[in-house]
Amino acid sequence: MLCIKNITTVMKNLFRYAYILIIMLCGTSGFAQQNPVSWKTSVTQIEDSVYQIIFEADIENRWHLYDIGPYENGPNATAFTFDLPENVNLTGTIEMIDKPVKKFDDMFGMEIGSFEKKARFAQKVKLLTESASLKANVEWMVCDDRQCLPPTDEDFTINIGKQNYAASSNITAEEQPQITETYIIDNNKSLWAYIIDAILWGLIAILTPCVFPMLPMTVSFFMKGSKNKAKGRAEASLYGFFIILLYTLPIAAIILIIKTVGGDDTTANIFNWLSTHWFPNTLFFLVFIIFAASFFGAFDITLPSRFVNKSDKNADKGGIIGIFFMALTLVLVSFSCTGPIVSTIIIKAFAGEFWTPIVVMLVFSAVFAMPFILAALFPAVLNRLPKSGGWLNSVKVILGFVEVALSLKFIGTVDQAYHLHILDREIYLAIWIVVFSLMGFYLLGKIKFAHDSEIKHIGVGRLTLVIITFSFVVYLIPGMWGAPLKALSGYLTPLTTQDFVVESQKSALQINDEGQNVKYSEFLHLPHGLKGFFDYKEASEYAEKVGKPLFIDITGHGCVNCREMEARVWSAPEVLEILNNEYVILAIYVDDRTTLPENEWITTKSGKVLKTLGKINFNFVFNKYSAISQPHYVLEGRNGKILVPPRNYDLDIGGFVQFLKSGVEAYNKQ
Repeated sequence: MLCIKNITTVMKNLFRYAYILIIMLCGTSGFAQQNPVSWKTSVTQIEDSVYQIIFEADIENRWHLYDIGPYENGPNATAFTFDLPENVNLTGTIEMIDKPVKKFDDMFGMEIGSFEKKARFAQKVKLLTESASLKANVEWMVCDDRQCLPPTDEDFTINIGKQNYAASSNITAEEQPQITETYIIDNNKSLWAYIIDAILWGLIAILTPCVFPMLPMTVSFFMKGSKNKAKGRAEASLYGFFIILLYTLPIAAIILIIKTVGGDDTTANIFNWLSTHWFPNTLFFLVFIIFAASFFGAFDITLPSRFVNKSDKNADKGGIIGIFFMALTLVLVSFSCTGPIVSTIIIKAFAGEFWTPIVVMLVFSAVFAMPFILAALFPAVLNRLPKSGGWLNSVKVILGFVEVALSLKFIGTVDQAYHLHILDREIYLAIWIVVFSLMGFYLLGKIKFAHDSEIKHIGVGRLTLVIITFSFVVYLIPGMWGAPLKALSGYLTPLTTQDFVVESQKSALQINDEGQNVKYSEFLHLPHGLKGFFDYKEASEYAEKVGKPLFIDITGHGCVNCREMEARVWSAPEVLEILNNEYVILAIYVDDRTTLPENEWITTKSGKVLKTLGKINFNFVFNKYSAISQPHYVLEGRNGKILVPPRNYDLDIGGFVQFLKSGVEAYNKQ
């Protein structure tokens, strides 16, 4: 029977509640709601010179698209406009291929037709030459049972004729393919970073002393428990599957429940609160410190023994049920080592997209379970594995140092959101320098913990880690005097919080044309000495006055990807030149906790009064742009028109420059 060490009652209860809360709160503040309608076009020839253009809309579940109406004093009907060359004529008007569902709408007081899931429209054109190219624009509006999104439009370039134009596309104007493609892959790049993190943490978890010794024991159990080796291997594979299921399914279920019950608005507000409010961030900090203390050997964190004993007892039943409880026993027993790791990657996933925690846990658990499956399939591999020993405890201690360093991110977020100026950048860096220096001395054997084995000599592997650790410390030191440290920009507090900083990085209090301070510039700043605004009305009025488009940066103090974009992309000379000369910059902080004067408070449709700058900004960007991810960049022209598709996290400097240039070109055409 497996033995588990119990800690004090107080520590068990503290950890139990903290861990349950972390799992329940798993999610991310980076979920972005894109328009739920996507369009594609096709062209078919119906007569010698007559062609039919078909516009097909794919509509996401629970949304409906209005038909072509028109509706006076009603919703925005779907409308099509065409820009025709001289050799193309329209034949008739736009027609609806699919029949809309007609319902009396109480809100508008009229009967309105709409489509769900799919809608198709057709327009006939007559071609006077062998081939031609025309432009079309479709404007539409979608609603669900709770909200309507702002009207949206899209441009199409449609080719007609004999040059294999039968499959026209939904590509917008000439420069648009590159922009649209970049927009689509933004979040994928960010997701891949989280996947790589999950793989690394999964490999580290295997090397912990709670897990590694169980590898040969578990596989041996399956191989001896079945005279049929094929059956034993199949059962071991099923065992690995259950491990993946036990890690991933609870998190996926909680996220889906929150999404289904709360909807986008409620979910977004919950995740925004989790990522910026002082309470959850302080709790996360304390949990990380407790985990670090456990890794250092102060105590063992375990789940209550009755859960493990009951699971272990059920594992003796055999069959599929027995295999399931065997997997559950492993998850519970290894909790002392994997609990901190799982919590670390889940909390880090707050910066990703809405589904990131599910993907992260799926990848982590798959990497974690794979050695058990492979060892069962190839038992001889076990003979080549290193034996358990003191090196496993060293892995735990090193993880403890890493946990201490990562914990500062949460206190740093609170410090920035509430403008406390307790953990400014030089203090943050000083702590990191000390933590990683101590880790280097530990690897050298100069510092020892309670459960460490005696180190008689330094091996090549340990020496390599020593070199890497102290090199990292040396890299950190210039940051104390203002070096940007771009590789760590997402984890450190901004340069604007540092006292010792190079002159070019400073951000002074900004003055507007009337000689007054730019609104909120006494506590909000732009990086790299850029000048701009932090209030939409003030920025848009100034942009109209000087005749420049708005560069809108939807950002947050706790946004890791925002800081990385500013340090690695905004800092490029070609980007700074365009931002300084071609745009009016507006930074909208959606997580700032500054309470505004009462005359600036707003009341939502549900009657809730929003008092802080972050909540007011969050409500504004969610309703105006239907997006809440950070960073989220919007280029806006006259009358609030979006110039090009917005852009999210993407470290491609060339793509960002093209994004900015295309916005200027679109603005000049207005």
